[in-house]
Amino acid sequence: MNALLAEYLPILMFLGIAVALAVLIVAASYILARQRPDSEKVSAYECGFEAFDDARSRFDVRFYLVAILFIIFDLEVAFLFPWAVALGDIGLFGFWSMVIFLGILTIGFIYEWKKGALEWE
Repeated sequence: MNALLAEYLPILMFLGIAVALAVLIVAASYILARQRPDSEKVSAYECGFEAFDDARSRFDVRFYLVAILFIIFDLEVAFLFPWAVALGDIGLFGFWSMVIFLGILTIGFIYEWKKGALEWE
C-alpha cells in the first residue's frame, strides 16, 4: 500500500507547488498593484454592451443548433486523437469502425447544412 501511495507523491507535490504559486501570484498582484476600481471597471460586461433585457428571455433555436454542432465535432476530435495514436494496435477493425463513425457524423453534418442550420441571417 505504501508503494502505491509513493507513486502519487510527485503528483501531490506538483499540485501543492501549483496551488502555492497561484496564491503567491494573486497575493503579489494585490500587494504590488494599485487597487482603484471605478464605475467602468466594476460594471457588468457582456458582449461589449450593457444588458438590456431579462437574462431568462427566449433564445433563437439556431444558438442551440450551433452548440450541438460544436459538441458533435468536439467529440469527434476527442475520439480521433486516441484513435490515431492506437491505430497500429487496433488494426483494420478499428480503422473501419472509425470510418463508419466519421461517415455517420458527415451524414449528420450534411443534413444540418441542407436544412440551413448553419446559415445565420
